[in-house]
Amino acid sequence: MRRLLILILVCAAALAQAPSVKQGTFENQPAVVLSSDKIELTVTTLGASFAKLLLRDDSGALNPLWEPVRMARESGAQAQFRGSTGHFICVDGFGPTSAAERAAGLPGHGEAHLQPFETRRSGVEGRAAVVALEATLPIVQEKFTRTLRLVEGENVVYADSRLENLMGFDRPVNWAEHATVGSPFLESGAMVVDVSGSRSMTRPYAEAKPGASQRRLASGKEFTWPLAPGLDGKPVDLRETPGQPHYLDHATTLVDPNLKHGWTTALHTGKHLVVGYLFRREEYPWVQYWGNYPPTGRMSRGLEFSTQPFDVSRREVLSSPPLFGAPMVRWLPAKSAIETRFLMFYARTPEGMRKIDSVRLENGKLILEDRAAGKTLTLSASLGL
Repeated sequence: MRRLLILILVCAAALAQAPSVKQGTFENQPAVVLSSDKIELTVTTLGASFAKLLLRDDSGALNPLWEPVRMARESGAQAQFRGSTGHFICVDGFGPTSAAERAAGLPGHGEAHLQPFETRRSGVEGRAAVVALEATLPIVQEKFTRTLRLVEGENVVYADSRLENLMGFDRPVNWAEHATVGSPFLESGAMVVDVSGSRSMTRPYAEAKPGASQRRLASGKEFTWPLAPGLDGKPVDLRETPGQPHYLDHATTLVDPNLKHGWTTALHTGKHLVVGYLFRREEYPWVQYWGNYPPTGRMSRGLEFSTQPFDVSRREVLSSPPLFGAPMVRWLPAKSAIETRFLMFYARTPEGMRKIDSVRLENGKLILEDRAAGKTLTLSASLGL
């Protein structure tokens, strides 16, 4: 009898950790929850936004992703969920719209993050939890499909996306993955960001307006990551999360042209956690860094990999000269589709890992290195990129 009870408990524990897809909610919004034995991802059906990413063995349930509604609530304010949370999709559009586009009803950052998505596929396939979400973008006349997979034994989310042109002419596409981390994971003096590039530029801006959050970077200046030119003439280390927050930063980095895959990571050195992305450089040549560090301490920081350097209107993108000689749009052929694929990962790091110098795929393994400390983190990534 005792053996039978032990067997039942073991089987129940195994089933609880097996890959699964189930319905859930996030901020009272319908969501889909994908789970493996390692991680759990909550995706809202409004906008197909990655709202929450958890380690299954983390009793504190620390979500590294930006939660603007929660942060507003904690500040005593009210905020309505609009799809712009965590990691959301900016397609077709990344940045503000023109007056004519606004009059036509086109929102900033494109339509996808505001559209209700339908589930086209859901369940467990072999060792993977799988869901495919799809929405039609009525103003730009495109169809967007995102398929997500979590594999048993892996700390990786595999994201495949397809953008279909419903019109009979070629068009330039503005597309960004608005990946954003937030407090409390984003913590002063503890969380650092690394990217796979060095050639960078600060965002050009008009004269800074007085307010609670101040600009601290010089406008429209080239620099070598991570040391950006400050307004006071001193370099600002953009890897770091500032103490005494009251800043607003904005810069972009060109993914190293010598690499096949680009990457960006956010490493919490105190909690020994890292969240990050690996993507194809030809699909996303740029990483935009956006840092919102208000005095409240409820901070957010973008790790946005995209087709263009900054979140600006399509008119500005198309009329601007190429930056660093790199592409700034991607073309979507008439009555055709283009696709992307990226990996998102969340895992514990070895004691003493302080910096990420390299993220690469080798033989079904995702390898992160801190060369100075001699530390390596190896994660299973069987489906590759």
